[in-house]
Amino acid sequence: MATSSSSSSPEPLLQEQRFLDALDRDRWPSTERCRSLDEVALTPEALTELFESQLMSRHLDLQARRLQARGEAFYTIGSAGHEGNAAIARALRPTDPAFLHYRDAAFLIERSRQLAGQTPLWDLLLSFAASRDDPISGGRHKVLGSKALNVPPQTSTIASHLPKAVGAAHSLGLWRRLGGGGEWPMDSLVLCSFGDASFNHSTAQGALNAAAWAAYQGAPLPLVMVCEDNGIGISTPTPTGWIEASMRARPGFHYLACDGLDLLDTWRAAREAEVIARLRKQPVFLHMRCVRLFGHAGSDAQQAYLSASRIAAEEARDPLLFSAGLLRRHGVLSRDEIAGRYRRIGEEVAELAEEAIRRPKLESAREVMASIVPPRRPGRRQPARVEGEVAPGTMAKLINQTLQRLMASHHHLVMAGEDIGRKGGVYGVTQRLQARFGPHRVIDTLLDEQSILGLGIGLAHNGLVPLLEIQFLAYLHNAEDQLRGEAATLSFFSDGQYTNPMVIRIAGLGYQKGFGGHFHNDNAIAVLRDIPGLLVACPSNAADAVGLLQEAVRLADEAQRVVVIIEPIALYHTRDLLEGGDDLWCCPDPGPEHRLSPGEPGQWGEGDDLAIVTYGNGVYLARQAAAELDPAGQRLRIVDLRWLTGIDHDAVYRAVAGCTQVLIVDECRRSGSLSEELITGLMERGVAGECLTRLTAEDSFISLGPASTLTLPSRAQIVERARALLAGA
Repeated sequence: MATSSSSSSPEPLLQEQRFLDALDRDRWPSTERCRSLDEVALTPEALTELFESQLMSRHLDLQARRLQARGEAFYTIGSAGHEGNAAIARALRPTDPAFLHYRDAAFLIERSRQLAGQTPLWDLLLSFAASRDDPISGGRHKVLGSKALNVPPQTSTIASHLPKAVGAAHSLGLWRRLGGGGEWPMDSLVLCSFGDASFNHSTAQGALNAAAWAAYQGAPLPLVMVCEDNGIGISTPTPTGWIEASMRARPGFHYLACDGLDLLDTWRAAREAEVIARLRKQPVFLHMRCVRLFGHAGSDAQQAYLSASRIAAEEARDPLLFSAGLLRRHGVLSRDEIAGRYRRIGEEVAELAEEAIRRPKLESAREVMASIVPPRRPGRRQPARVEGEVAPGTMAKLINQTLQRLMASHHHLVMAGEDIGRKGGVYGVTQRLQARFGPHRVIDTLLDEQSILGLGIGLAHNGLVPLLEIQFLAYLHNAEDQLRGEAATLSFFSDGQYTNPMVIRIAGLGYQKGFGGHFHNDNAIAVLRDIPGLLVACPSNAADAVGLLQEAVRLADEAQRVVVIIEPIALYHTRDLLEGGDDLWCCPDPGPEHRLSPGEPGQWGEGDDLAIVTYGNGVYLARQAAAELDPAGQRLRIVDLRWLTGIDHDAVYRAVAGCTQVLIVDECRRSGSLSEELITGLMERGVAGECLTRLTAEDSFISLGPASTLTLPSRAQIVERARALLAGA
């Protein structure tokens, strides 16, 4: 009997020789658990299919390394040692959304059996080869994902996907409350898998805490979180017993454990987890012990930090050895049949690989970027009668009226944030919304920005449109990877098949007098501006706040975009422009059809001597300066950008055309600020450098008390700079 690769197949890699040797001897290890197939309700045919899924996953890992050595594959973090997760896949439905660990190829392969027409080997090999024919990412990354199988792609599962899994689980109960809808059946559960090293990441701990916090209060949360514990994170060992000690008694969670080397034990635990999550709507922490083979990735030389005896001991715990042993002890397959399957699958993978590497690759920047902006879909706004006040109001007042209007006309819109419900927000912007629309649509969250953004991403995965609030701009920074690494990348890495549209309102910028210091005054927006596909807006007045917010919700609902609105705190309740009681900064509500499209600037004044280009608080200060310098606007014009990303530089150029001088007033820091992009854009369009001047904030954090505005542009500075420019005009 031939037990190794045929003469036409490549020589076995060192890591697979142990399996071939065991096959020659027909000697297999076993676990201490000797359950029968009947005891765990698994048929011989099912056990065989699970083993074949494991073999497919293993041969893909081996082939990836062969292709990498030839320069034909580019990312070889594999699944070897984790293949027991195939049993978890079999215990769930293909309609259960699964946010997978990057070592879960066997899970994806096994799930593909539940839906006709799937070709997982071919699909994964296209991904290895970075071919544009790859059905999930279009050649942009090697990811596990499938639209048909409800597996959104994860590009780096170092815990960043856990918060959105919690949000997705919450969305299922929310849709039941709303009367039905969403992308998945309402009796679905959500699966999320990750490694033992990722468990220690603050994002993982935040997500676990958020899930436990919700479940502890009785919120339905059909969630299975699988920790695939191989005992090491690259080179750092996980302390023995750490995961179990951390989770066994955690409030709100059901802790289950299984031996990932034993398909029967893993199947048993997965079925138990499925019942608890699906029927009882409670979260489960499934602790699957496994082993990591072949090192962390193709480039990882684990012999540099693991002893030869340790590596040999780990290789002896190969789950394929234990699975073959189960098949032999239960009389399901003969040695020849195991050998035949091993050889046949290996040959099939090798043949498909040679075809996959010849498939076309992405060849232009245009092709690569094609899916950054997601495809459009029909809007879902419904007629709703909302009577707003006619009298002019402040920005805070008109935002509140607009939120009332949007929530009434978009029944799939859900708000979430710290203190936005019963309290009505720190600044009263969301008052009365929870009383009108209920706590299920205006959600008071726990104090964790990662969980707030993750909640929104998960809700959006299931067809809702989240409208989130981050209490202060400075509070975003501990959670910004949820925007950069998850929300804004999903369309890109799924070739537009998956989207998570959302609107994030962030109270921010400087000049406010109530609070002080850099945690409540923050002018750092560069981190938002460099995220591809993310739209960022900033209103300077109440009417523009209405137009930007209504457009942001339209963009999320129809264009499936992720939009951030930075609302200047200092202007929330500002009524007066020049003197007390003038009410010149109040505006009437422009109504439900008023929307300001991305890149559309505003303008005050028609002067040709000096154009002041600015946004947010800068517009307010520039208007004050103009009242001193040029009340009628005969020499000045003020251009309000409104949008801080996706800037229409041609529109900005047209807005300043004919002006002798241009002054850019940027309340954010000089280095990495918006002013740099504006200067560049104007010079590229022919504006002479000597005609361009900028006034920015200093590269400094913001101080407390009277010193809080000393590092920011002021009315006096604008007057001084404008006077000098007008003198030379």
